[in-house]
Amino acid sequence: MYYMNKFRILGPKKLKGKIKISGSKNSALAIIFISLLTEKPITLKNVPYIQDIDIAIKILTKLGVKIDRREFMKIDSSKICNKFFSCSLIKYIRASIWLLPAIIIRWGSGELLLPGGCSIGNRPVDLHIWGLKELGVKIKFNRNYLKIDSINKLIGKTICFNKISVGATITVMSVATLAYGITIIKNAARDPEIIDIANFLNKLGAKIINAGESKIIIVGVKYLKGCIYSIMSDRIETGTFLTAAAVSGGDVLCYNTCVSNLKIVLKKLQFTGAKITYGQDWVRLNMIDKCLRSVNINTAPYPSFPTDMQSQFTLLNSVSNGSSIITENIFENRFMHVAEFIKMGARLKIKNNKIICHGVKKLIGNKVNATDLRSSISLVLAGCIADGITVVKNIHHIYRGYESIKNKLNSLGAVIECI
Repeated sequence: MYYMNKFRILGPKKLKGKIKISGSKNSALAIIFISLLTEKPITLKNVPYIQDIDIAIKILTKLGVKIDRREFMKIDSSKICNKFFSCSLIKYIRASIWLLPAIIIRWGSGELLLPGGCSIGNRPVDLHIWGLKELGVKIKFNRNYLKIDSINKLIGKTICFNKISVGATITVMSVATLAYGITIIKNAARDPEIIDIANFLNKLGAKIINAGESKIIIVGVKYLKGCIYSIMSDRIETGTFLTAAAVSGGDVLCYNTCVSNLKIVLKKLQFTGAKITYGQDWVRLNMIDKCLRSVNINTAPYPSFPTDMQSQFTLLNSVSNGSSIITENIFENRFMHVAEFIKMGARLKIKNNKIICHGVKKLIGNKVNATDLRSSISLVLAGCIADGITVVKNIHHIYRGYESIKNKLNSLGAVIECI
C-alpha cells in the first residue's frame, strides 16, 4: 500500500455527518502478534486497514506465517521458520514487542530487535523484561536486541508492577496463560484493550479472570486452540471524530463504537457545551450554534483521560472561550504539535509538563509538520477549521492509526487532498 506524505486542506469547514468507526489499532496489533501463541488457525474480524497493521503482516509473513486478508484476516502460524527475529520492520512499530510471547512459548529461546514506534518520549521495555523474569524467563539486553535463553518451566506467581503499563500487562498476561499454576498481576493496566485481548485469549482456551481490573488472575493452561474473533472498536478514533465536530461547530454521529469506553472523554466534551446523545453502539456530538468552552485536562492511565486524546484537546482549547491547562503525565515529549498550532495563530505556552491555553477566535492556515500519529490528526483537524490553506507535511504518521482518514473527513464536509 502506498501512502502520500502531504495533505492540502481548505478551511474553515463545519464537519457534519455519520462515520463508521474502525477496529481498534492497539487491540488489533497486540492480538495479531499474540496469535502466534497457537499453531491453530485464527480468523480476525474488524481489523483496521492501517499502516501499522500492514507492517505487522509483513513481519509475520517474513517469519513464515500465512496470512490471508480478504473479507477477514486469517492467520496460520503452524510453520514459523525463524527463531532470530531480526526483520528490520520490527523497528518501525512498538507492537512488535509482542513477538516475545511467541519466542518464549513456541521455542523457549531466541532474539528480538528492540521495537520502535512514535517518537513521543521514553518508552522502555524494562517492565516487560522484569515481569517475564518473574515467570522464569531468562531474558537480557544485548546491544540493540533482546536475548531470550532457554527455560525449564514457566511458573505462575504474583507480579506487582511498580507503575501501570499497558504493554507489560499484555506481555505478562499472554505468557502467563501457558505457565504452570496461577499468576496474579497487581497494578495491572485497566484499559478496554486489555479486556479485548483477554477475551481473545480466553476464546483460545486461556483462563483469565478480572481483566479490566487492577488485579488480573490467570490460571495456566497446557495449550491454546484456534478461534474466530472480532476486534473491539477504536475508542481514540471515536473521540477524535467527536472532537472534530466540537472544534468545527459541527454535528457528527459515530457508529460501530462502544460508548462505555469513552466516559471521561464524553464528560469533558459535555463540559465544553456540546450536546451528546448515544445508544448501544453509537454516539453523536452536536455543536451547531453553540459556544465552545475550554476545559482542563490531566492525562493519566485508564480510566482517566487518555494521553492519545491530548493533542486533539489542545486544539479544542486553542479555539475555545477562556483559558485552560493541559497536563501531560504519561509521555515527556508529547508537545511537539504545540509549536505547529502556534504557527496557525494559537496562543499556547509550554511550562514543564503543562500547556497553558488561551483560546482564540480562529486559526489561520499555514505549512505545518506532523511528528507522530496523534499530532498529525490534530493538525489535520486544525486545517479543517482554519481560514485558508493548510499544508500538513509528514502525514505518513496519520496512516499508522487512522483508516481512510482523508475519505472519512471529506465525507463530513472537509476539503482535503493528497499532494
